[in-house]
Parts: sequence; C-alpha cells; structure tokens
Amino acid sequence: MADENNAHHDEHHDDHHEGNFFTKYIFSLDHKVIAKQFLFTGMFWAIIGGGMSILFRLQLGFPDMNLDWLRPLLGDWITTEGKIDPEFYLALVTMHGTIMVFFVLTAGLSGTFSNFLIPLQIGARDMASGFMNMLSYWFFFLSGVIMFISLFLSTGPASGGWVIYPPLSALPDAMLGSQGGMTLWLVAMVFFIVSSLLGGINYVTTVINLRTKGMSFARLPLTIWAFFLTAVIGLLSFPVLFSAALLLVFDRSFGTSFYLSDIYIAGEALPNTGGSALLFQHLFWFLGHPEVYIVILPSLGITSEIISTNSRKPIFGYRAMVGSLLGITILSFVVWAHHMFVTGMNPFLGSIFMFLTLIIAVPSAVKVFNYLTTLWRGNIVFTPAMLFSIGLVSLFISGGLTGIFLGNSAIDIQLHDTYFVVAHFHIVMGSASFFGMVAGIYHWFPKMFGRMMDDKLGYVHFWLTFVGVYLVFFPMHYIGVAGFPRRYYSFTNFDAFSSFTDLNMFVSAAAIITFGSQFIFVFNFIFSIFKGRKATLNPWRSNTLEWTTPRVPGHGNWPGEIPTVYRWPYDYSKPGAEEDFIPQTVPYSETPESNLPHENELIDQEEVQQEGITVDEASE
Repeated sequence: MADENNAHHDEHHDDHHEGNFFTKYIFSLDHKVIAKQFLFTGMFWAIIGGGMSILFRLQLGFPDMNLDWLRPLLGDWITTEGKIDPEFYLALVTMHGTIMVFFVLTAGLSGTFSNFLIPLQIGARDMASGFMNMLSYWFFFLSGVIMFISLFLSTGPASGGWVIYPPLSALPDAMLGSQGGMTLWLVAMVFFIVSSLLGGINYVTTVINLRTKGMSFARLPLTIWAFFLTAVIGLLSFPVLFSAALLLVFDRSFGTSFYLSDIYIAGEALPNTGGSALLFQHLFWFLGHPEVYIVILPSLGITSEIISTNSRKPIFGYRAMVGSLLGITILSFVVWAHHMFVTGMNPFLGSIFMFLTLIIAVPSAVKVFNYLTTLWRGNIVFTPAMLFSIGLVSLFISGGLTGIFLGNSAIDIQLHDTYFVVAHFHIVMGSASFFGMVAGIYHWFPKMFGRMMDDKLGYVHFWLTFVGVYLVFFPMHYIGVAGFPRRYYSFTNFDAFSSFTDLNMFVSAAAIITFGSQFIFVFNFIFSIFKGRKATLNPWRSNTLEWTTPRVPGHGNWPGEIPTVYRWPYDYSKPGAEEDFIPQTVPYSETPESNLPHENELIDQEEVQQEGITVDEASE
C-alpha cells in the first residue's frame, strides 16, 4: 500500500509547473515552503513573546524605575506614575505564556520540522495532502492575526493567565482583560486547534502510508518517531481543549453554568448555579500536560539525530529510545491531575497521580542515559547544532530533577504557584525545547536554504544563551522555596520578600542580556540566507535520506526515482568501513567489509526490496 501511494505521488509530481509567486511562496502546497512559513511566523512570535517577558521582568527587577520611555510603545498602559498598569501586567504574563507555548514551541517547532523532515526522511514526494498542509498553516496564521489584534483593544488582551481558569475568564465583568481580549483569545485558540489537528492528521498519514521502498518502521530516524508520536498526542488531546474552550464561550455568552456557581460580583449574586471551575481544570490539563510532550518530543527527536551525527557514533539503544518515546506518549495522558494537587483532591487519588508522575521519569531517564552513552568516547564535532543539543540534555536533566519535587503531592502543595514552578517548567520545557528548535535550524539550514550559517556567531549565540538561561531560571528555585509567589505585580509592600530585591534585579538583568543575544541568531539567520557560504550536498556527512536530494530540493524532493532504503540511519564509525558513515541508501552488498553476520543475510532480500516490498514483508 505504501508503495502504491508512492507511485501515485510520482505520477502527481512528474510535471511540476513553477506557478506564480503566490502559488509558489504564499499558498504553496510544497511541504518545505510551508515549513519555512511556520518557521518565519514562529520566529516573529518568539520575538514578541520574549519581548513581553522583558517588559514584566523590568517591573519585577526594577520596581522603582520610571518606565515613561515605554509610553510610545504601550500608551496608556503606562500609568501616570511611570509604572506598568497592574492589569496590563497580568495581560503580559498571559500573552507571554500563550505565545511561547502554542505559537512558538508548538506550531513554530513541530510545524517547521515535522513539515520539513517527514517527507524528506521517509522518502516521500510531499505530505499526504498538500492542500490540508497549506490549510494547517493558514489556520495558524489566522489564529496569530486574531491574537495579535487582541493586543490593541482598549480593554487590553486576555489577562487571566495562560491557563485561563474560570471564573475569571468566564465573567466578562470580572476585569478589563476578561472582556474582548478573552473572547479573541478563545477564537484564536479554536483556529489554532484546527490547524494542529489538520497538521497532525497529515503527519500521521504520511508516515504510515508514504514511506519509500525498504523504509520499515525499524529503519525510521528517531526524528520521525518523535514527530509521529507528537502528532498522535496532539490528535488525542487538542480536541479536549477545544471542548473546554467551547463550554467557556457558552458560559461567557449564552448564560450557561458549566464552570460557574455561587458567584458574587460587587455583593450581588449571579444566577449561575451547578457549575464547577474544577471541570475546566480537568479538561485543560488533559491537554496541558500532553502539551509538555508535544513541545519537548520534537526537540528530543532532533537532538537524537544531531548527537549521533556529530558524535560519529550509532545512537545508543535505538529500540530503547523508541520504547521511551512510546512510554512517554502513553504516560503523558494519565498524569494531568498532578497540576491540581491543591484543589482539594482526595489524597488517595493524589497518590495515584503522584505515582504515575514519578514513573514518567523512567523513560525520560532512559533517553538521557542513551544521549550520554552516545556522547561517551565519541569523535565529537562541536558544531553550533551539537552544542545546543548537548545544552538541551543538560537542561533536560536539571529541569527534570526539579520535576521530581513537584511530582510529590506533599511538596507540591508548598511549592505550588511559586517561582519554583516557573523555574522548573521554563528549564525543562521552555528552554530545552527552544534549544532543540535552534539546534534543528542550525543543522538543517543548509538543506532549507542551500547555504551555511556562520559558526563563530553560532558559538557566541550558544554560550550567551546557555549561561543566560541558567542565570535567569536557576535563582528562581531558591526564591520559590522561600515562598515567592508567581504572577504578582509587585513585592515592594511585602517585608518578607524585601531580601530578594537584589536577586530579582539580577534575574531581570540576565533575562535582558539573554533575550538580546537572540538577535545574534536572527542576524546570522537572515544574513546567511542571502550571503552565507554555499553548502555542499551533505555538509554533516549524515546518513539520512534528506541529504540525497539536490542542494535545494524542488517540489517533489527527488528529480528522479525516490531512493530505496537498505539499512537503519545510524551506521556511523562502523568497524571495517571505508568511511565513518554509511548512508541508508547503500546496500549491504556494497559493504561486505563492514557487515555484521545478520546483515549479510539481508543481501538476498535486496532485489526483492527494490521491487517495492518492505523488509518486514519479505521476512514473512
């Protein structure tokens, strides 16, 4: 079936017309162009979301500073005293979280690399449905436009926190940020969910049906396993968030009481009865926790590929890595209520979620162990992509260890909604995923644009970012243990927290420097697209199929027949081999000097494989 579909794709792509500017670059059906659209849009939102974090770090780190110089940008959201308006501060926190989690780390990361790499690495002409792929991006773009418009409302954007818990988000009269901004937030998220579902269906269908000859599941690169399982998680969890948002719209606009009961505003009781705000939390976190892995799994897949390639070693424990990805995928759906330990949950139920939460550390530890073992005694090439991948492993370890504390219900009750939580998820999810995204850009930039990024600027970018991330988020653990609460506008009136003024100032200064260093990357990225050194066909001496295409592949990827796959993607530094890498397209019959005994047995199957039968089918 897979090869029948490939044949259909070959026929479909035999005659590619160039088209005009709009069909080639705007409303393109080419997965590579769509990937770049996701990338450019994600980078735009990363600058917006990161800039918002700098604004509220200025408020936290320098509470006495006069911010009138921001008035041309923020207008009336700067008070007459020269401070950020308290309600706008909550909106900044809300929009920063929303933008970074959904628009940057979900769409910008998965949308870019799932689109770009899945067809190239499995040997397909394009996605299963180019039209659905195009729709996926434009629904995402429309979602972003609506969210961006909300920033300019007179009442401000949504300001109920990125988790938009009711009753605050369900009552338009509760505060300014619960009015039009919250409505646009919900509408934008509906379009975003539609975009994610369209993309997820495409990714899953493409991986299952459009693999080239010989590309069995056992020969898929770990990147593809990660993208495939990420899409599965999204397809199962995003509809739950859709239902949560839909019920919230009903409560806001149609007088229902799904989340509202016994609410008083200015001393007057509202007619809503029978609802439960906890229902929303259950629905939200059923997406919210899988969302952590929707964000981190693509980065882990990218890291697996880059570490193996630049260690010049086979990935250690391929099957264990695939098993850990499957374990994380399954367990991610059964731990959502560890976000709700402080809601009055039955302690017995809390202990079950605590146990499941701690268990998910096992497959995560397997991945870390395998990364470290792959690096051990490897002939490491320290490219910028490799440095960011190693940085991801460091962040995944340090951030994951603090997750063990928060997974314990007795400890979490004390640390909940403190800066300890902020530090934990910014290191293990936010920063680690961002490192994976940047590593992927450095590594596949030559295939995206046919040119090389500047390594020296990449090294400067890495060290400023790596050191900066730890300087920003590591101190937050200490103030969090001391009870420093998150989402507070000001701490100047709390004597108990006055001793943390200098530390807050330090964190804010580190955040400003770290954010500023990202413009080194932006300059390197844009400059290299036009002026970078031209890339060779396979600059990293890698094994996977994307490096067998032309330097900048056209629509259809391969000008002739799609290559056949004969081996797994991690034959690096194989004893007896002439080179330290053997691409997947090299038959075992051409490498007798390095074949293992069981690989010699596969030589007889190569002719059958070339006729379009997979290794799995031939063995049957």
